[in-house]
Amino acid sequence: MPMKAADARAMTLDQIDDEVLKLKKEQFNLRFQRATGQLENTSRVRQVRRDVARMMTIAQTSLCFSRNRRQTA
Repeated sequence: MPMKAADARAMTLDQIDDEVLKLKKEQFNLRFQRATGQLENTSRVRQVRRDVARMMTIAQTSLCFSRNRRQTA
């Protein structure tokens, strides 16, 4: 099941980094499974790729938001 954006926004940046690392490892394993013909759920490759992008986007957005708050405060 894909991760919801609201769940990711509730995470800290360290938690997001850990989740991205976990998803990238899963993506790596899925790539090997596809190459060896063992991949059963082909839609999971796309789902993981989008989850990584979602997490990285939210991390970048929250980082920019926190920088702007420091500059204006």
